[in-house]
Amino acid sequence: MKKKTLSLLLGGIIVLTLFCAVVVFPAFFNKGINFFNAKIAKPMGFSLPLVPEKNFKLGLDLQGGTRLIYEADLSGIEDKEKGETMQGLRDVIERRVNYFGVREPLVQVEERAGHQRLVVELAGIKSVEEAIKMIGETPFLEFREEREKAEQEQILKQLEEAKAKGAIIVNPEDPYFKPTKLTGKYFKKAQLGFNQTTLEPEVLLEFNSEGAQIFAELTAKNVGKRLAIYVDNVLISAPVVREEISGGKAQITGKFTLQEAKELVRNLNAGALPVPIRLVSQTTVGPSLGKVSLQKSLKAALVSFLIIAGFMIGYYRFSGFLAVLSLLIYSLLLLAVFKLLPVTLTLAGIGGAILSMGMAVDANILIFERQKEERKLGESFSRIVSIGFSRAWPSIRDSNFTTVLIALIMFYFGTSFVKGFALTLTLGIITSMLTALLVTRLFFSLFIGTKLEKYPRLWQ
Repeated sequence: MKKKTLSLLLGGIIVLTLFCAVVVFPAFFNKGINFFNAKIAKPMGFSLPLVPEKNFKLGLDLQGGTRLIYEADLSGIEDKEKGETMQGLRDVIERRVNYFGVREPLVQVEERAGHQRLVVELAGIKSVEEAIKMIGETPFLEFREEREKAEQEQILKQLEEAKAKGAIIVNPEDPYFKPTKLTGKYFKKAQLGFNQTTLEPEVLLEFNSEGAQIFAELTAKNVGKRLAIYVDNVLISAPVVREEISGGKAQITGKFTLQEAKELVRNLNAGALPVPIRLVSQTTVGPSLGKVSLQKSLKAALVSFLIIAGFMIGYYRFSGFLAVLSLLIYSLLLLAVFKLLPVTLTLAGIGGAILSMGMAVDANILIFERQKEERKLGESFSRIVSIGFSRAWPSIRDSNFTTVLIALIMFYFGTSFVKGFALTLTLGIITSMLTALLVTRLFFSLFIGTKLEKYPRLWQ
C-alpha cells in the first residue's frame, strides 16, 4: 500500500476507535468535557456539549426482574390461524405491559412439545404478584349465543349426574350459552357511555370490519334470543336481540359502578385477548443477584482478555502486541455495536461475546503461523505479511463461516437465552474477522520498509 493510503486508513481507524470509546464510556468523556468547559471554554465565552449517555441493555439475569410463561388455549382455533392468533396475542400482551410503563419488555412466542407458549420478560419488576396482576387483568372478551332448550336440559342433566357420583368437574360446560367466533380478536376499541334512561354507566364496543360482519351474522341468526357477553368467562350481560345489528357496534350493560366501567374500558383498550391464557411458569431474579452476576461476567471478560494478551505477547512478541492492539479495537467496536443496536445482554450473551474474543485471537494465530513458515523460507518482510494473510484467509473464512452458520441455527430454533448467546457470538465473529484481516494487517503494513522489519526475533 502507498503511504498516503496507509495514513488515511490509520486515521479512519483512530477516528472509529475514538467514536466507539465515546459510545461505550460516555461518562468518562463527559468528565473531561466538564473540566474543559469549567477551566477553558466558559472563560472564553463558549462550552462544548456533553455526550449523550446511554446504558447497556441488560437482561433479567443481570439486572433483575420477572419472567412469566403463559400457555395459550388454542383448542377453538383452526391450525392455519394458530400462528396469526399467537402473534396477535403477543401484540396484545406487549401493548398491555407498555401501557403500564414497563421499560423495554420482551414478549415472544415459543413452541414447546406442540404447545404454544408466550414468554414475558419484565425487567425491573421485582414482584411476581405485580407482574401477574398486570397481565392477568387483561380481559378475554367473547360473545356466546343461547343454546336450544333441549340442549340446555341435556347438559344440566349431565352435570347433575356427575355431581351425584361425587365427580369433581373442572371448567364445566356452560349449559345456557355456547361459544361463537366473535371474541376479542376482532375488537377495535371501547369507550365509556351512559344509559339515556337510567343514566347508569355502560361500555360501548366497536369491532373491526371482519368483526362487524361476524356480529351482523350472529345477531341476524339469533333474533328473539339472548346473546351473552362474557369477560374472563364471567357473564356480564345477556340482552335479547331484537333485530340484526350492522355497523360493528355493541354495548355492555350491567350493574356497573362508574369505577368498574372505567376499569373495564381501560383494560379492553389495553388489549382484549384473542384466546385464553394460563400461567405455567414464573421466575424472579433479585437485583442483588443480578448485580453479582454482572460483576462476575465482567471479571471473567477482563481475566480472559489479560490471559489472551499475555499469551500473545509472550509467544509472538511484537506481532502479538499488534494483535492485542487489534483486540482492544475489536472489543470497543463490539461493545459499541451492542449499545447502539441495542443488544440485550444476558449471561449467555456475554459468554458468546467472550467466545468470539477467542475466535478473534484464533484468526491472528493462523496468520502468524503462516508468516513463520514464510520467514523460514527467507522471504522479504512485505511478502511475509502479504502471503501470511492471503494463505491464512481460507482457514479463517471456513472456520468462522461454519461457526456463524451454527449460531444462526441456534438463533432460529433456540429459546431466548440460546438466542442471546447466538446473537452476540455472530456479531463478535463478524467483528473479529474485520479487525483481524483489516486492522492487524494495517498495523503490519506500517512497518514495511522500516528498520524494525530487519529484526526477525522481534516478530517470532
